[in-house]
Parts: sequence; C-alpha cells; structure tokens
Amino acid sequence: MSKRTRTVLGSLAAAAVMTLAPVGAVADTYWQCVPFARLISGVQIFGDAWTWWKQAAGKYETGFSPKSGAVLCFKPNGKMQLGHVAVVSQVLTDRVIQITHANWSRIGGTRGQVEKDVTVIDVSPAGDWSQVKVWYDPVRDLGSTTYPTYGFIYQDDKAQRVASSGLNAAGNTAIAMAQGAANQMASAVRPGAGPFSMLSQAADSTDKIAALILAATQGSSEAK
Repeated sequence: MSKRTRTVLGSLAAAAVMTLAPVGAVADTYWQCVPFARLISGVQIFGDAWTWWKQAAGKYETGFSPKSGAVLCFKPNGKMQLGHVAVVSQVLTDRVIQITHANWSRIGGTRGQVEKDVTVIDVSPAGDWSQVKVWYDPVRDLGSTTYPTYGFIYQDDKAQRVASSGLNAAGNTAIAMAQGAANQMASAVRPGAGPFSMLSQAADSTDKIAALILAATQGSSEAK
C-alpha cells in the first residue's frame, strides 16, 4: 500500500474514531488544518499548507473566485509560518463566504479543533480574495489581522467523488459533531434566506461583521 493511500485511510480512520466516540471526546482530538482540509475536500495534496498552491499547478484548477468545496490557501503570515488551508462550505456573496477548517481559533483554551461555517470576508482592494479577515472565536468577531492568501484550489471530479463518497461519511459526521463556533452569521438569518436578504438583515446590526460586509459590497459595486 502506498504512503499516500495509507495517509488517506488514516485520516478516514481518525474521522471514524471521532464519530464513534462520545461527544465530549471530540474536543480531545487534535486536528491539523492540512489533513482535515484534504479529508473533507478530497483534494489530494500533501505537505505544509503554504506549499499547496504551487503543488496544485498542473494538477488542479486554481483561481481567485470562491466556489463551494474549493480550498482557500493562505500565505505564511506572522506566527502562521506554515500558512493555512480551509475548505469553502458556502458562498454567500462575491465578498463573503463561510469556511470549515481546523486548528484556527483557541476554543476552550486549546487549538486543533474544528470550526464549521466560519465567516470570511474579502477585504482586498481589488476584490480578488488576496486579503481576508477571518472569524476568531475567542473574541466572537472577525479577528484584527488581515491575512494574505494565494487563492482557491478547485476540486476536480475525482476530489468531488472522494469528498462525497461513503468513505468520507464518517468525516462529515465528525464535522457535524464538532464545535459549532462561528455560526454567528447563519444563526442571525432565517433558514433559506438568500444572500441579499442576509445582507439586508446584517445591515440592521451594528457589529463589525455587518460594517465590513457593507463596505466590501459597496466597494465592489463602485468598482464595477
């Protein structure tokens, strides 16, 4: 069995362990961003997060517009020397997405945990997702840091099959069991509300997320 096959099966086995364990035990499982992103996206790239962008060349399509299932690849920045990868779970507008990722916020004082549907906002001047702000759970708001990114790595047909296959069902269940921190955007919106309805409701709020969303979308409209 190849090393790559063993790694994939090992990730799936870890997810299965999380699924079968009591809910309280999930917090004791430490996830790095790379194996977690590979598990739920099906994108088969290995190595440190910052290397994914170059490795994707010639193997996966890449670009600067978000798509559900794509991997957002972060550049090294400050203490985040190895970069970061996260999977787009939902595109809300051309400047607002939600991601599912691991090992970002300190939740309960510890890292290595999964966050589902976390709000990310494009704050780049050109609207090309080269600079983003990311929800940080300890402050219950977008963090103060602006993070540079390379762009998005898109799933191919094989990656989509891997991500949606029965083998990955355990991983999806594990995500559902993990911390629901950062559902802050979705919880304020009626189920099934569309992006424009969401922005309208966000505009009624005085929080920083609403202000950034409005600034980003207004800037995008003016640029057009």
